[in-house]
Amino acid sequence: MVQDKDELAQFRADIRAWLDQNCPQEMRDGAVGEDSICWGGKNWNFTSEAQKTWLDRCAAAGYTVPTWPQEYGGAGLNRDQEKIFHEEMGRINARRPLQSFGIWMLGPALLHFGTHEQKLHYLPPIARGEIRWCQGYSEPGAGSDLASLQTKCEDRGDHWLVNGQKIWTSYADKADWIFALVRTDREAPKHRGISFVLIDMEAEGVSTRPIRLISGASPFCETFFDDVKVPKSYGAGIPAQVGEVNRGWDVAKYLLTHEREMISGSAMLAGGARSLGAILAEGGNLDDPILRADAMRAEVDDLAFGLTLERYKDQSEAGQGTGDASAMLKYMGTELNKTRQELIMAGAGSDALDWADGRAPQWLRSKANSIEGGTSEVMLSILSRRVLGLPG
Repeated sequence: MVQDKDELAQFRADIRAWLDQNCPQEMRDGAVGEDSICWGGKNWNFTSEAQKTWLDRCAAAGYTVPTWPQEYGGAGLNRDQEKIFHEEMGRINARRPLQSFGIWMLGPALLHFGTHEQKLHYLPPIARGEIRWCQGYSEPGAGSDLASLQTKCEDRGDHWLVNGQKIWTSYADKADWIFALVRTDREAPKHRGISFVLIDMEAEGVSTRPIRLISGASPFCETFFDDVKVPKSYGAGIPAQVGEVNRGWDVAKYLLTHEREMISGSAMLAGGARSLGAILAEGGNLDDPILRADAMRAEVDDLAFGLTLERYKDQSEAGQGTGDASAMLKYMGTELNKTRQELIMAGAGSDALDWADGRAPQWLRSKANSIEGGTSEVMLSILSRRVLGLPG
């Protein structure tokens, strides 16, 4: 829906007034680090009353997922309105009220492939931050070649029986549910016979084990399924699988485009509302002309990347989709975030090695961007073959 300038101006005024009235002052610091994120879920402990208030108010207005339809917990904003909403959020340096894999990945997949009953059952709790999801894709023998996955899912009449292992499952030890790719037909070609199934992490036989990283944190886990019984239906019209049985690869590919776009956005979020120059100036090291030039170059690249993201969002809204270009966004977002973290470390010098201030852990964590959501090598291969049309 195209709105005229007067309508959009009124919408901006309304959003500005709503934010000024409803966003707690403590949530206006532009913070984006792990300690500032509200992930939600049954076991989430709010870091402050302001964090809870901000989530509750945004969820009630549909602003945790502003573009989702209102009946599924969103605000039903169109693309122009969404841009204004984010601009006004940036104006007051507001934190995101809620971040989750349910919003970034499962939600778009359900909106595209789910039944109406599945959408009504799962999407509003995601929008309210009541359920925390994790992603069960990679396996010890199926990473970049994801279609080689071997987690077995057998038809046992009224339920599925799942056995196997997933790895690099982000925050599996904290998640309430998992959306997982499982093999339901072992005789079919590897891209067939895969189903996309929703599993309760409290089901008997599900266990997790954190993988400790060089940063000292444990965001990734191993996830094990030992004779896990998954009901074929969680209620009338609410099947455990999303999309058709044995056609889960269609859902997986669609979801991966959203995951890559989400990872690509990390470059834009790494410093919150502050520019890289502002971050470096805090360390008092911008007198170095080489560092200053590198920072300016990175800022320009960030701005260009932000415009590119907006262009592809507009194309997606127009029904053209992102498709294989998501590989380009993911690759560039990864490289920009790594460059940003390198410059922050360089600007602080030996002070950056102080583990407590978070710079060193964030720098080390950024290295994983080159792997998660598809390695940089795989992204470049997709670009060369499917976008540039180069020979294999």
